[in-house]
Amino acid sequence: MTRELKGDLQGQGLRIAIIAARFNELITLRLVEGAQDALARHGVNNEDTLIAWVPGSFELPVAAKVLAETGQYDSIVCLGTVIRGETTHYDMVAGNASGGIGRVALETGVPVMFGVLTTENMDQAINRAGGKSGNLGYNAAVGAIEMARLLQTMKNLGKS
Repeated sequence: MTRELKGDLQGQGLRIAIIAARFNELITLRLVEGAQDALARHGVNNEDTLIAWVPGSFELPVAAKVLAETGQYDSIVCLGTVIRGETTHYDMVAGNASGGIGRVALETGVPVMFGVLTTENMDQAINRAGGKSGNLGYNAAVGAIEMARLLQTMKNLGKS
């Protein structure tokens, strides 16, 4: 019979870090609130959660790497908002944030969730930060719990 591994959504005992970008803080604050709500609803103790603020989404990967390397967190949630403007700045910031966050997860083995909104305009950002499209911060935090539990299960294979 085929074995199937899944991460459950029980957050009790997990230590989760949230790293949030201050740039476009009006939107990112909503993402942080959504992430905190998700963690609380899934049993993560408030004392086991850290929130670190960085200047912008470009700085998310370096902060994630430093926190991942401490070994104190089961999962990290990176939150930010990048809204397309009239220059190529959007492409550079969004690309570096996504690539850097992915590299941190691969290099450290700590799940690092990409909760960075990349939108064309402010209305889209509002819709994805608690508006009619849900809250990406909430979704990223749930994913952080699921990945932490899945990796714990994988690491325990063969130990019983």
